[in-house]
Amino acid sequence: MPAVPLLYKLTAFAHKDYLSFGYVHVGLRGVEEMTRQFNVNVYAPTILIFKEHVNKPADAIQARGMKKQVIDDFIAQNKYLLAARLTNQKLFHELCPVKRSHRQRKYCVILLTAEATNFNKPFEAFLAFALANTQDTVRFVHVYSNRQQEFANTLLPGGDTFRGKSAVSILERRNTAGRVVYKTLGEPWTGSESDKFILLGYLDQLRKDPALLSSEAVLPDLTDELAPMFLLRWLYSASDYISDCWGSIFHNDWREMMPLLSLVFSALFILFGTVIVQAFSDSNDERESTLPEKEEAHEKAGKTEPSFTKESSSKVPKKGFVEVTELTDITYTSNLVRLRPGHMNVVLILSNSTKTSLLQKFALEVYTFTGSSCLHFSFLSLDKHREWLEYLLEFAQDAAPIPNQYDKHFMERDYTGYVLALNGHKKYFCLFKPPKPVEEEEALGSCADLDSSLRLGDPRGKPSCGLGAKPLKGKLSRLSLWMERLLEGSLQRFYIPSWPELD
Repeated sequence: MPAVPLLYKLTAFAHKDYLSFGYVHVGLRGVEEMTRQFNVNVYAPTILIFKEHVNKPADAIQARGMKKQVIDDFIAQNKYLLAARLTNQKLFHELCPVKRSHRQRKYCVILLTAEATNFNKPFEAFLAFALANTQDTVRFVHVYSNRQQEFANTLLPGGDTFRGKSAVSILERRNTAGRVVYKTLGEPWTGSESDKFILLGYLDQLRKDPALLSSEAVLPDLTDELAPMFLLRWLYSASDYISDCWGSIFHNDWREMMPLLSLVFSALFILFGTVIVQAFSDSNDERESTLPEKEEAHEKAGKTEPSFTKESSSKVPKKGFVEVTELTDITYTSNLVRLRPGHMNVVLILSNSTKTSLLQKFALEVYTFTGSSCLHFSFLSLDKHREWLEYLLEFAQDAAPIPNQYDKHFMERDYTGYVLALNGHKKYFCLFKPPKPVEEEEALGSCADLDSSLRLGDPRGKPSCGLGAKPLKGKLSRLSLWMERLLEGSLQRFYIPSWPELD
């Protein structure tokens, strides 16, 4: 049709930062050659996507009733080039995502090459290889080493072997802090058939043996090559908006401006009213909280014995019980992601078998701290959300590499009794690990003695080394001291980029 459909305009506006859009009216003269070249049916709407090769579309879709969901899915599948160039850290995170589990491995094949204005044979060979080896688990990208020197030097070995030449490196990201495992091809990439054969062999071997990526490093953030362009675009948009507002104020009729002025004054009235009501409510809460403290101070005026627990707790408990809610996908947003500034959620990790005993001990340990309105208490089921906890605990590990991270005991690790203090606004958490009880150590020691006696030929039965309920409750024996350090702010904090979804 002669006019551009509104649905296509909306799609172009939604993806204007990544893609360029065009429109062709097939009723005009001279379009027959284009429709014949790309084999387009002129009686049905057709969308063609071109990537590096402009003479042949990388993908096409054709349907008489083109729906919005169909167009969005089609655009999302072809959002990036076959071998896109990394220009900033955000693009690197999208093209090479962090590995969440051992079943969701994503590898990046990076070509480190110099910027060339004319024909670049190494890049053309790399692009042809990427076109012939498209996989869901492998993404092909390239970087201009002269623009990202620090990034390229981290992946290249020392020496003069790769100076002024192209190189190919295979990497896998482990966390958002820049920790990666990688392997760089031993020889420079020239695009020859032998280079393609070696790279293909590494990719085939990587499917069977992920330990092929033997080197480890912490990559620096990529330099934002397009930052000045975005800054100028923002300045131009701001100047246009100010000029439009200025012209509308002095050239339009005041009657036309009345709806806008009424909307502005209504918003200001609601804003100031909310602030005033919030200020009065905060002052009332402070008065109510200071009255019990003053009464307690008058009652204990004649006593000289110090009380450490009263000093450590900010307020007297308001309730005779501890309100502990379960952290699920329904309460996850309100209890953590959108938690108000200054508030923390103390979460107990438990399983179905240890739920009753650990909750009772947890309530006893944190009861003296329930007077603070900034603390919330919850528990998380290890049987339902183990993957979420494993992802969170990766940020509490040391920077040194941990071998055999996914060994045969990966799903058998016991996290019951762990306590996490989560600050949803500032995106950090503090970790409490239960100490090993004395009863458990003695039981383990007795098991070892009995096992050694059996090996020496003692004909007694198989030893019974069951641990009772006391060692299970003893996991939270030092939680109250940890809570006091939490209120003092002396605990170590582990920061994360964003809270993961609780599936």
